[in-house]
Amino acid sequence: MTDVTVVGGGMAGSEAAWQLAEAGFQVSLVEMKPVAMSPAHQSPLLGELVCSNSLRSDDAIAPAGLLKQELRRCGSLVIACADQHRVPAGQALAVERFGFARAITRRLALHPRIRIERRRLDELPDHPVIVATGPLTEGELGQVIMRELGGDRMYFYDAIAPIVAAESIDWDRAFRQSRWDRDADSPGRKSQQQQDELEAERAAGGDSGVGDYVNCPLDKLQYEAFVEAVNAGRKILPHDFEEPRYFESCMPIEVMADRGPQTLRFGPMRPIGLRDPRTGHRPWAVVQLRPENRYRTAYNLVGFQTRLAYPDQQRIFQMVPGLERAEFLRFGSIHRNTYIDAPSRLGPHFELRTRPNVRFAGLLTGVEGYIESCAMGLVAAWLLAGELAGRNGSAPPPTTMLGALYLHITGARDPGYKYGPTNVNYGLLPPLPGARKDNRKPRMAERAHADLEVWLAARGAVRPAQQGREAHLSS
Repeated sequence: MTDVTVVGGGMAGSEAAWQLAEAGFQVSLVEMKPVAMSPAHQSPLLGELVCSNSLRSDDAIAPAGLLKQELRRCGSLVIACADQHRVPAGQALAVERFGFARAITRRLALHPRIRIERRRLDELPDHPVIVATGPLTEGELGQVIMRELGGDRMYFYDAIAPIVAAESIDWDRAFRQSRWDRDADSPGRKSQQQQDELEAERAAGGDSGVGDYVNCPLDKLQYEAFVEAVNAGRKILPHDFEEPRYFESCMPIEVMADRGPQTLRFGPMRPIGLRDPRTGHRPWAVVQLRPENRYRTAYNLVGFQTRLAYPDQQRIFQMVPGLERAEFLRFGSIHRNTYIDAPSRLGPHFELRTRPNVRFAGLLTGVEGYIESCAMGLVAAWLLAGELAGRNGSAPPPTTMLGALYLHITGARDPGYKYGPTNVNYGLLPPLPGARKDNRKPRMAERAHADLEVWLAARGAVRPAQQGREAHLSS
């Protein structure tokens, strides 16, 4: 008898299946490979890495490193296999792809409570199911999910803008101001043209409200040098299976720059409605930054989705006044991606509100990256295991990286908030009052460790991290 079906054998699905089986449940892990292969996959192995072989930094204070520490503490299969098959990569946790995927496949195949089914799944079962099919979900299953979501909440995500840490912005050069420095909800104080432009700005996800935005002004020479650098920067070409078609409202900046030297100035870098308080004049161009979270500890570069290579992004974007020392929490990208508008469609246990026996995990829920996907597979499995065992398990504390990602998916949003995928970063964590800038991250990491231990103790799931790794490696 199957207690739970897990669909998809990537990072999230593999982790979810393992955690449920370890909790004592019979699991059917349905993986379409090798019956059907997506354009991104090359082998029938579970846990296959389709892009980089790096799981990013393993430094204890780095966001990805802190998340991996939490996953080790929770007994993650994926991280245990990664540790076993790591290759030299400085402070990063990089793995030998084949050995890593083979280890995950072997341990799942040998688990007495996991049955691997190699087939396509075109209908969702009536018993509890976790769907972790990733951003390339398509075919009959994709259509089924779209119907369950009403047809308008599962769509291609085509743009990711860079995010910078607020504390790394040069506030002597940047200034807070919304267009015309007027309240967007007071139309009587604006001309009709200003009202129309504000409405267009809102529709494009742009400026609204007094002081909501940070502005980095450029003069004519700075703007021209910036455009020249964008045109000369190295671009990452799309995969063979990605069609380079873009929405006009989400055009990569390098595509806009290629259309003409003034295109960016009349696009995402338009200075209309802004005045630099230091000069009293409108800048020649401006880069606007929008708060990425409610704590205002991170800001995204509005309209700066790009295929520029990461080193070129850092070099070119640091040419912008105010961003010379910017710390990038996430770089921009353009790619084919399918994800759910999770805050509006999923409940607190990642369940579909209209069909609670269906859960989602991994990239489909709106996280980016291997370890983020693995983390949400683990959390989804633990929450479901608690329900099946008759316990109302609590979510990870919001002060942990696990809890921060959980809140990113399930947390309440302000009206008009545009949900989108994210990597783990310190901007997702609540601020730590009284912490100095030079020791803020270490103290936040200490808080995360302490709060995770309390949570694990309340769950009755405390065990030394080393024992957890050894138990997994011997399974």
